[in-house]
Amino acid sequence: MKQQLTNIWKDWRLHAIVLAIVLLTETIGTHSFNVGPGVVLLLPMLYAIIIGLALFFTPVVKEKQSKNAEPLIVLGVTVLIAKIGVIIGPSLPQIIEAGPALLLQEFGNLGTILIALPVAVWLGLKRESIGMAHSVAREPNVGLIMDKYGFNSPEGRGVMAIYIFGTVFGAVFMGLISGFLATWTPLHPLSFAMASGIGSGSMMAAASGSLVAAFPGMENDILAFAGASNLLSLSTGLYMSIFIGLPLTERLYQLMTKKKSNTSVRKGA
Repeated sequence: MKQQLTNIWKDWRLHAIVLAIVLLTETIGTHSFNVGPGVVLLLPMLYAIIIGLALFFTPVVKEKQSKNAEPLIVLGVTVLIAKIGVIIGPSLPQIIEAGPALLLQEFGNLGTILIALPVAVWLGLKRESIGMAHSVAREPNVGLIMDKYGFNSPEGRGVMAIYIFGTVFGAVFMGLISGFLATWTPLHPLSFAMASGIGSGSMMAAASGSLVAAFPGMENDILAFAGASNLLSLSTGLYMSIFIGLPLTERLYQLMTKKKSNTSVRKGA
């Protein structure tokens, strides 16, 4: 580990690329445009992700820089979490006041099963849809699926597909959708702050960043609620998936595929 960190700090090519991306994206700044009554915010973080992805497919970024960049992402998110931890302290009265909402917000994550699973089955996916739809598919959920079904199972392929997709596009999607919905719907911004804590530090950072840009006067409260929600999702999300999310997905999949096959048999008759 020590040798790996030494290699990272000596990788001046990586540091130069990161510095160039930061300077470029900060120069571009924050922009927004209206979509109906809502506002879509384009933040420097989103530009940085897109530029970084584009550079990966050019000779500018080599395999060495790609490997060395991975621990830096964890380090950056760790600094953010530390900042949020400091902010949570003064906001504890508001967080305690919203206690039931924070505790129950994990059930909201299960609601996506009711949307994602029918779409996956409609698209023709088989048991891959169970791994894809049962959760947001972060590391604990990947471990759960691998432990129960195995790496080479259809469910394992499904959860890994969503894990990779979320790693690449999750922060971009969360950053765009949170600011848009917060300005388009009558729901309180703090409800979206709680919704941004889905158990992924990078996605939470992107979502809360958009919310702060849309409501700068509520920055501390937004970061505090997002951080507290993310902490709860990390600590309770896996148990929610084990006891409720995965069994619910399995049962719904059986009902939908049984209904689909019965419909096919009637048509054939």
